[in-house]
Amino acid sequence: MTKDKQFRVTRKVGRMGNSLGVSLPKALAEKLNVSQGDEVEFVEHEYGEVVLKKVRQGQLPEHVRSEVLAAFFDVFEEDTGIFEDLRDR
Repeated sequence: MTKDKQFRVTRKVGRMGNSLGVSLPKALAEKLNVSQGDEVEFVEHEYGEVVLKKVRQGQLPEHVRSEVLAAFFDVFEEDTGIFEDLRDR
């Protein structure tokens, strides 16, 4: 989606057990291809923007340990600024 075509909607925050939650508008749920039971991820960028993404479930090859992959993603998230700088060159 381009910057000039933004999807905006407001929702009230409600109580869900001991947590707080918001509902997803039907159009956004369809766009993200999420349904009840799917996992979503909230990623907060250093400048305050929060991105909502569907968690992609996949099978790891037998020789890849999940903790190694998790460590890779941790490093990737920490160094996002470096990757963005390289991309912009």
